Amino acid sequence: MITLPAHLDVQDDRFAALVHPMSRLEPIARGFTWTEGPVWFGDRNCLLFSDIPSQRIMRWSETEGLSVYREGSQFNNGNTRDPQGRLVGCRHGPRDVVRTEHDGSLTVLADRFDGKRLNSPNDVVVSSDGAVWFTDPTYGIISNFEGYRSTPEQETRNVFRLSPDGELTVVVSDFSQPNGLCFSPDEKTLYIAESGSSHDDSVPAIIRKFAVDGATLRDAGVFAKIDRGLPDGMRCDSTGNLWSSAADGVHCFDPQGTRLGKILVPEVVSNLCFGGADGHRMFITATTSVYCVFVDVRGAEAWVRGRG
Repeated sequence: MITLPAHLDVQDDRFAALVHPMSRLEPIARGFTWTEGPVWFGDRNCLLFSDIPSQRIMRWSETEGLSVYREGSQFNNGNTRDPQGRLVGCRHGPRDVVRTEHDGSLTVLADRFDGKRLNSPNDVVVSSDGAVWFTDPTYGIISNFEGYRSTPEQETRNVFRLSPDGELTVVVSDFSQPNGLCFSPDEKTLYIAESGSSHDDSVPAIIRKFAVDGATLRDAGVFAKIDRGLPDGMRCDSTGNLWSSAADGVHCFDPQGTRLGKILVPEVVSNLCFGGADGHRMFITATTSVYCVFVDVRGAEAWVRGRG
């Protein structure tokens, strides 16, 4: 009989094929204030992640260790890559979505809607057609901890789509606090986390799913409920399972929303991504630390599957 390590909570036999029982949960970086936004750069063999309150984006690689990628990041939160391999991030300070060009310069992609400032863009994904989808809750303007306290100008807390030609539209407007988001591998479904229970106990801690029809979304109902804490950042693997952050670790759901198991982490998890030289590592940002664990599946993103 195989004894499972303490960090694995297997709730379905299929989970055993995703996280090997000999895998270890290892801290690779510690001493931060609130880590977020992990994104793997396979072409540079490194991980970037945000330490929001310290206004830094950090860089980690297995060969070179930890270093500062960007000082004065303006409370940068979520990160992703676009089809051209450029870093796209959400900044609470200027309340915008910004792209880092190949020469290191920054291009602001969106900071206003209908002439009013955005709330505080939080997390972002880029679809294969180059459209940028991002959430806009108010976490970055509630206090001065991870942004600048301010009164919202937007009437609702929206999910936006920025088309490749620069048109910004609201695709969902009925969230209390939209947070993490990710596409299914075929990009026919967009999953979005509802994290409003952070400040309102009456808001359910759920992940909603939406059918993608070009530039619009159709509400397809509740995908899954988080039973410890609330959902924040999340990613899909190449087989369609969704891995979500939670208070006790990372929860894994099959494409129908059945929870298969958990990777238990000793700190509250904010986000995660797939990466590593072989694509079989999961990097987990969790409060003051970043963890790594071997998984037997790769991420759905192209750069994890070896094309970026």
